[in-house]
Parts: sequence; structure tokens; C-alpha cells
Amino acid sequence: MLELKPSFIDSNFNTTLQVSGILRCFATHFSLDSLSFLLEILDLYFFPSYLGLDTILISSNIIANFCCEPAGWVQTKSIHISCPKENTSSKFLAPYTTFSRIHTKSITCLDISSGGGLGVSSSSDGSMKIWQASNGELRRGLEGHVFDVNCCRFFPSGLVVLSGGMDAQLKIWSAEDASCVVTFKGHKGGILDTAIVDRGRNVVSGSRDGTARLWDCGRSACLGVIADCGSSINGVAVGAADNSINLGSPEQTPSEREVGTEAKMLLLAREDKKLQCLGLQSRQPVFLFIGSDAFNCCTFLSGFLLLAGTQDGNIYQLDVRSPTVPIQVIHRSGAPVLSLLSFRDGFIASQGDGSCFIIQQDLDYVIELTEADCDPVYKVATWEKQIYTCCRDGLVRRYQLSDL
Repeated sequence: MLELKPSFIDSNFNTTLQVSGILRCFATHFSLDSLSFLLEILDLYFFPSYLGLDTILISSNIIANFCCEPAGWVQTKSIHISCPKENTSSKFLAPYTTFSRIHTKSITCLDISSGGGLGVSSSSDGSMKIWQASNGELRRGLEGHVFDVNCCRFFPSGLVVLSGGMDAQLKIWSAEDASCVVTFKGHKGGILDTAIVDRGRNVVSGSRDGTARLWDCGRSACLGVIADCGSSINGVAVGAADNSINLGSPEQTPSEREVGTEAKMLLLAREDKKLQCLGLQSRQPVFLFIGSDAFNCCTFLSGFLLLAGTQDGNIYQLDVRSPTVPIQVIHRSGAPVLSLLSFRDGFIASQGDGSCFIIQQDLDYVIELTEADCDPVYKVATWEKQIYTCCRDGLVRRYQLSDL
């Protein structure tokens, strides 16, 4: 850690820091374009040129800590910049490594197996592939969907993959030999998101046809339409409900093939600006919340807390026990919120302007994941201290939180 301290204060109350030799070392981890972008959004300005740079001008009340090490050392790729006057602080983290040979076009979804060994991803070129999470080496392709594959995820075992596509089909694959073992048919529109119930005897799908369906994996059958919204369902999430939440009682005795649906909530992010929550087993409504724009994604943080992101850049945090008024609305930009993922005691969010960030309760700063350079980051997955993102530029980026 190299902490840059003021060498003098100019007459305009700007702090000038001498950084001879620092930039060259720093540039081994961040491109100059990325550095320029990061500094620009923080009102930091280079002068007079990149090549002859030996000074950075920083607005008053901003502290910059530059973490960098010489090439060949264990890389520590982060910058910590804070503004005490505004009580804000951010750490910018560069990718530990980037995988460029998995897909040739935009990567729309990805997931990492429970053991951290394998990754699965889908692309706008219609392909879906399994790869080595450590180095991006291709293991096998999963072929069978027609048109785009919108979503893919591992079952908890890490040996089986669930996918949904624009062909309105839901498929289950063996990660070991790439065989498609189950195909579900019933939706009349493309499948946009899926969720796995407990260990995976049942799964849920949300579709452009406005329905959410519960499926029996063992018998390849639909157990019922959980919701019929009349509007595209862009995101789904399943979570265990706190004991204080009334999920209602089912009107009919649940099928014996429903496993793990009791005391579960189903959350639906809808195109018609509505966020819907209902009991997974009871099918009874819990709440209906109207947002500022179409909801793209949603996730549970706990048995009563949830997050949902909208097309106009709002992230709503709601308490299921009192959902009328949000706990907070986070708005960093007007770009669509594309993915939300519960992470430790906080969450990871990605947006259509290339931003991807981590907010945690025990940290007094936001962690910004860099280098997407304004290309939408469609999905985020984690394994221990590693974070994977997929982007419109066709790259999978892996970040190491230990680099902080």
C-alpha cells in the first residue's frame, strides 16, 4: 500500500500529489483508459499528458490510496479513494484474470458450481458452455436449445445444469458428459429466468408468456402454474420465509411431488413495473409492489429482506413484513439494473452502463469492479472470495477479493 500525501496546497485549495514512478507501476494492473475513466468520474484530472505524467491534481477533501506492486509479484489490483467531506469511499478492483475464449459474442448469463471448479455460461450466439473456473479452459458444449439461451445455473450438487431459452424450453444437463437428460415444455414464450428449490427436486421458471411454473425434475412434468401475470416475468427468486410472515394456505392439497416448497416465498420481477411475492406452496399473494419502471431482477437477502432492480436504475430494498414503503432506494445511474446477488451481509449489483459494485454492511466503502468500460454486465456469480462477471463484450472476468 502506497499512501500518497500532499506535497503542497495551492492557492485554489486543491491538493497536489507527487507520484513519480507510481503510474508506471500502477499501469501494470489498470489500463490507462480505465485509470482515466476512474479518475475522471471522481473529478480527478491528469495534466499535461499521460506519457510525461508525474503529478495528479486532486480536488480538496479527497484522499487517494494507491495499491500497486511491481510486475511479477503477487498482484494487488485496487485503488481506495475516499471523500471525508461527503462521507463516501470506494475501492476500485481490477480483474485478477479475464477469459476471452469461451464465447465469441455477448455472454448473457453465467454460474459457478458449488465446489468452485466449473463455470457454465450462455451467449447471444446461442451456445452454452462448461469451462474450468480457474483458467477458462473449455470442457464441453451443451447443444440442444434453439435460438438464444437466456439463463443457466448449476444445481446444488454442481454436477447438473438447468437452462432456459427463447425456444420456451427448460432443460437439465449433465455437466459430466453434456447430455440433456430432461426437457420441459409448456411455456408459450421464451424463458427468462429460473430458480432451484432446495436441493433441486423442483425448479421454477419465469417466462415472457407471463407465467411462472413449478416443475418436477424426476418426472419431467409441470406441477402447476404458480402465477399468471399477463406481463413478462423477467426475474424469479425463491427464499425461505421468516416465521412472522403469513404465506396463507393452499386451496388444494399440494402434490406429493412438491418437495421443499413449504414455507418458501416466490418473488417475481415483472415487466409491468410490478414486484410480486407469493407463497410457493400456497400460491397465495403476500404483496404486490409497484416500482418506477419494469423490474428486471430480484433476490432475497434474508427471510424478510429482498432487493429488486428496475430498468431505470433503481434498486429497491423491501421488508416483506411491511412492503408498502421501501427501506431504501439506491440509485447510482439511470442505466438498467441487470443482476442482483446476495453476497455475505450485502449484495452485488450490475448495470447496463458497465458498472458492477459490492455493498456490504460491515464495510464503510463500496467496492467497484472495473474494466467493463460501459458494456452491460449481465450477470454475476461468486465462489468464496472470487467473483465472476459476464458482459456484452464477450468476456468473463474473475475478481479476487483477497486483492483488496
